[in-house]
Amino acid sequence: MGEREYRDILKEYDRLLEDIKHLRDSINIDGLKENLAKLEKETYQEEFWKDKERVAEINQRISKLKRRIEPWELLVQEVTETRDLMEMALSESDDEMLKESANKFKKFVAEFEKLETLELLAGEDDDKNAYITIHPGAGGTESQDWANMLFRMYLRWAENNDYGIDIIDYTPGDEAGIKSATVNIQGDFAFGLLKSERGVHRLVRISPFDSNNRRHTSFASVDVIPEVPEDIDIEINESEIRIDTYRSSGAGGQHVNKTDSAVRVTHLPTGIVVQCQNERSQHKNRASAIKVLKARLYEMKKKELEEKRQEKEAEKKEISWGNQIRSYVFQPYTMVKDHRTNEETGSIEYVLDGDIDRFIYAYLRTLRHVG
Repeated sequence: MGEREYRDILKEYDRLLEDIKHLRDSINIDGLKENLAKLEKETYQEEFWKDKERVAEINQRISKLKRRIEPWELLVQEVTETRDLMEMALSESDDEMLKESANKFKKFVAEFEKLETLELLAGEDDDKNAYITIHPGAGGTESQDWANMLFRMYLRWAENNDYGIDIIDYTPGDEAGIKSATVNIQGDFAFGLLKSERGVHRLVRISPFDSNNRRHTSFASVDVIPEVPEDIDIEINESEIRIDTYRSSGAGGQHVNKTDSAVRVTHLPTGIVVQCQNERSQHKNRASAIKVLKARLYEMKKKELEEKRQEKEAEKKEISWGNQIRSYVFQPYTMVKDHRTNEETGSIEYVLDGDIDRFIYAYLRTLRHVG
């Protein structure tokens, strides 16, 4: 690489710094730093430590502010230092330092794009853990196998991103695949990232279950809701639920404990059904199922309020087989396409192995243009 190319990269560094500082200013990092300083000053007061609830609340707010501020401060510092080193290396014709500075540029761009995406996650529940529930559409074994492929895709995504995984329910299909599955994905912004996956997913392939090797189209629905705090104000009357126990069907791989104490909870007023078979104890399975039920009722209540506020919202698509959000095609070509953003790739095997960030980020970027 010659001097001209290095000078072009130096200009790219200047543009990146402008973009970083523009977004940093738009989210008012300096204002957040002032709030942080005020909260930290409060912790220096002797009286502060006598109120345990206040201590817990303030410490939580301090941690949240630091998690938001520090990555931006670090990125500005690292990009500025590397840019200045590159300018110095150009004046001194230091090839080694020039190569090192040039090679870091893509890493900084990726880090900026990641922080930019996280800034779109400002919803009330975006920072919470997520429950993902998958159901096959009509089509028997073919759709059940497709639902299981999606289930594995989300497990691989979680593993790739170092998220915790707790499988709440896993009901195998009669021949292959699953009839339903629910998994709790645990980590910062799990719900904010995965909410983009909610909807109907469509698969087109030559069916391995068809002896005539015909092409089949299968559907599966994915629901994503946030995990709610234990003290959330959602009342569940014992008289309004029915609890059934049954023998676990096992399966689910390394994340599922084998148990004979599976629990099914039905909320009679809404018809919501939650199953849990992960724990060995019937009591623990019941507690887990009630927790998921609370999350579903909370999400239902939130949706009702949202619909009242946004009755005239243009983009309202309910989960139905005619409104798939994404298609995965194996035949006659390979392609995964998101119909909301037009994001697509031919690398279907990578996608099904958990590489879905491009679709998540593309969806989140569209939220900027909505209200």
